[in-house]
Amino acid sequence: MATHRHVLICDEEREARSALAAHFERHGYRVTVTGGSALARTLDRARIDAVILGLKSGDDDTLRTCRNLIAGNDLPLVVVAPRADEVERIVALEMGADDFLVRPVNPREILARLRNILRRCAAAAGAPPRARLYRFGGWQLDVVARQLSDPAGRPASLRNSEYRVLTSLLAHGNRVVSRLELFELARGRDALPFDRSIDVRISRLRQVLGDDARLPRIIKTVHGEGYVIGVPVEHH
Repeated sequence: MATHRHVLICDEEREARSALAAHFERHGYRVTVTGGSALARTLDRARIDAVILGLKSGDDDTLRTCRNLIAGNDLPLVVVAPRADEVERIVALEMGADDFLVRPVNPREILARLRNILRRCAAAAGAPPRARLYRFGGWQLDVVARQLSDPAGRPASLRNSEYRVLTSLLAHGNRVVSRLELFELARGRDALPFDRSIDVRISRLRQVLGDDARLPRIIKTVHGEGYVIGVPVEHH
């Protein structure tokens, strides 16, 4: 059955991107393939629902370029890299990638991961927000405008994945949210036991909020359980 989803596969390895494109097309996806040099032009001309980015070792420039181009469109981004370097994986996640896979990887797994991300995104988009506005610790998050403002009213920049994590925590008020729940609510895929991407996003959120990582006040860690907003949360 056709999904009508348009997936952009960006990879310098022609054989890899062709094989992956064929697999997605067999499952009803519309696919566009490109190399890194044509990435900006392709995103500008076509309506894309998700991006799969194949990286070479140490190819942070292509990842950074891709993330900057799609950040404003809230497009899911899956990164496929040739080695399981922890630093490289963390960099990709900090830049906003929704998932990170290491070659060699079965195209069926890439498809399954992307399906989960798209399904969660669609569910989040279709569900009414629990609140239009959250106030917490002097900060304000406008869910309608997707805008975070500091206590002085100045806008603060959030990546899409960080916005989803913060919204999920605020929606739970002052209740603890487990890492697994945050995976389900904010990342769009099932958690793997060794995956620390939620922790990376929490760390980034604390930096944005000026929260001391050693003694956080706003986003607290509950060891063995998860995370919780440690200040009163007002729902409007």
